[in-house]
Amino acid sequence: MPVLVEVGWGGLVQYPWSITWTDITSRVDMVQGVTISRGASDELSETQPGSCSMVLDNEDGALTPGNPDSPYFPFVRRNAPIRVSQAVMPVRTGAAPYSVSMLGDDFDGILDTARWTNRYGGAGLVDGRLRIPLSPGVSSGFQSAREWKLPESSVCARMSTPPSANGSSAALSNFVLDSATNGSRLGFQHNVATGMLRCVNMVGFVDGASVDLEYSPIDHLWLRIRETSGLVIWETSGDGWDWTVRRTLATPAWVSSDTLVMSLTTSRTGGTGDYVEWDLLGAQIRPRFWGMVNEFPVQWEGLLSSVSITATDLFKRLNRLPALRSMLAEEILSSDTLTGLFSFLSAYYPLGEPPSSLSAGSIAGSGVGSLAPVQVSTGGTLEFGTEGPPETGETCPTFTPASASAGLYLTADLGDQVQADNAFYLIHIEAFFRTSTTGRVICGLYEPGFEHQLTLLLNGSGILTIEHTETGSPVATVTTGTGNLADGNWHHVVYDGSTKRVYVDGSPVGSTLSVTSMSGLRTLHVGGYRAARLWNGQIAHLAIHHATGPAGPVYTTHYEAGMTGFAGEAADWRMERLARYAGLESVTIFGSTHDLVATQGPAGTGVVARMREIEATESGRLYAERDYYGLAYQSRDVRYNPDPGDEVFVIDYADLDTLGVQLADDDQKLCNQVEAARPGGATQRVNAPSSVFAFGVYEQQLNILKSSDNSVLDAAYWLVSRYANPQPELREVPIEAATMPEFLDILDADISSYFTVYNLPAQAASSEMRVTVEGYTETIKEQSHVIQFRTSASSTDSVWVLEDPVYGVLDVTTRLAY
Repeated sequence: MPVLVEVGWGGLVQYPWSITWTDITSRVDMVQGVTISRGASDELSETQPGSCSMVLDNEDGALTPGNPDSPYFPFVRRNAPIRVSQAVMPVRTGAAPYSVSMLGDDFDGILDTARWTNRYGGAGLVDGRLRIPLSPGVSSGFQSAREWKLPESSVCARMSTPPSANGSSAALSNFVLDSATNGSRLGFQHNVATGMLRCVNMVGFVDGASVDLEYSPIDHLWLRIRETSGLVIWETSGDGWDWTVRRTLATPAWVSSDTLVMSLTTSRTGGTGDYVEWDLLGAQIRPRFWGMVNEFPVQWEGLLSSVSITATDLFKRLNRLPALRSMLAEEILSSDTLTGLFSFLSAYYPLGEPPSSLSAGSIAGSGVGSLAPVQVSTGGTLEFGTEGPPETGETCPTFTPASASAGLYLTADLGDQVQADNAFYLIHIEAFFRTSTTGRVICGLYEPGFEHQLTLLLNGSGILTIEHTETGSPVATVTTGTGNLADGNWHHVVYDGSTKRVYVDGSPVGSTLSVTSMSGLRTLHVGGYRAARLWNGQIAHLAIHHATGPAGPVYTTHYEAGMTGFAGEAADWRMERLARYAGLESVTIFGSTHDLVATQGPAGTGVVARMREIEATESGRLYAERDYYGLAYQSRDVRYNPDPGDEVFVIDYADLDTLGVQLADDDQKLCNQVEAARPGGATQRVNAPSSVFAFGVYEQQLNILKSSDNSVLDAAYWLVSRYANPQPELREVPIEAATMPEFLDILDADISSYFTVYNLPAQAASSEMRVTVEGYTETIKEQSHVIQFRTSASSTDSVWVLEDPVYGVLDVTTRLAY
């Protein structure tokens, strides 16, 4: 069974949809093979970063970093994206006509002339691919015998090398199924001259209702024609695994009645000739690894050159990210991805500099100027390093003026870009503040000529007020309905320059305000405005966003971030939030049991460490996907009460690589006493007296982010009930999968999948054991695919179900879920 190894030369892993993949499988030393390791050693250990290693041929120097003669130069470099898949080729059985799902050819070897009965125009096999020329004035093709049926089946192929227009007035490449009637066919037609991929159902070689797509070598790398339940479906894929439906059509009568021919044909009029290459016809793809090459170390043995590479999955990138700032700061830095608009962060001053600081900088990355102090008259102080919003663990400056007109405030030149952006985008301003003094300014902005000005302040009654002008003096004043905010408490304000609304402490205040639109704003004042109305109190986390529409409601959530650190939100929401901080679009969530978790508000730890805290708190599972740049998180209920109908496969003990099978019954997992605590909560102990009496004390400390003491107690009971007396289990299950009829099912097994080993030797306590996959190491070689599954006993996660014949037996399955 062929392996498929692809590298995304010049691609960026954080933008997986933009990567153009190059097949380098022919370079892989299949004698040594490809080795991949994923998951954890057991259910009590964390999953480890996945790895992949192989040796690549470098005889032509193409994989030598810095080699200008390499076709991949200058992108042979560390962190190049790589993905590995197993291609499983179908086997034809029975008598003709055959299901087209049985049509398979990797074109790697001797041409099967009985299968491909019509070859013309120079079409043939070259370097393990089917190559069909597109030569001016010549028709070329590769056609099968007429022996295939489409109903309830499918056929796919990888267009490894697409042709180019090369100045032709017409150039076509077809991947179609031909009926018995000349000109009646369906499939894909690549119109190379126009750059369109057509999903066609032709009669007389014409389809006036085709679905035409702008051809993308990334999105349309794989093509598939499928029929099911009376529908023909055209699909494309970038990896042969994740398919996108492009067209559906009620199945034409001839599709059901006719025996079909698989046709791959080309033609060209004018221009310069080239070719299209096809590979892995009919293959079923199973992704095995997605990650980044750590390096390309070139080795020589005499004049023979090779490169032994090791790649690591997404966790490599995540583990190298800097420590997170507070949840408030991370929300401000990342929330523009949630607006659904074109929006961006122009300036962000956390104002958390240490006490010795004389200025404050922006961390938006846009290059705006720093905030520097300005002295007005004499007296007053500006002290950095005082206590900031409650759940940030960060500091802020305290402004203490001698009077409203004597003291210090901060000012910054936001620069040309921000000034220009104010002419095209709508400004949004947010800040935290605390004061007991009325009649003072939070912040203000103006353009160099003072025609446009915008100021946020508290009036003499402590009510949030906006001053604005687009014509210079005098300024107009708009009073909101906030009530007195000069009450000595922390508050958060958002001004939405699109809807002209304000939000205070997470909620809208009033309706649309009569505030003019601003243009050219460039200079920022904080804690006063133009040497007057100097702030007395604290200001923190001042940010300026720009957007094409109303983004204010998204920024209102920052109040909760600063005040509570999102304490009490569900664990799956927290995991998705942390993924966003890491720059991931999302994390795939499996399961439905997600407890409420405590705050992770203060700064200091990395994103992976915080995700691991949630994983441990919930007894969940966090790991990198093997088919995409993304994370998966499983809640604990994914493993509850495994259903035999959901097993990925069952296997006879005789089919295992029995030299590596061992039944373990030790104290590695024994835990009969737990001392558990949560931040700000009680410390509680749970034990299993009968286990302590029999084996002695095996204690574990549990510090988790639960939101209540009862939840902590439930988690402690859950741990003790599972491991007070662990049962004997199979911890390693080795399988030579390539020789098994269940090869595809075995490849589908992933972390937390389960399967049963039956017909165990007579010395075993039972004839079969169901195990849960915790991780695996696989080695893929020519005609060999050995998978060493690391497993645990599935019964460890069974929970009591009232009146269930299996899971409701008294004294056997009485463990309560939580």
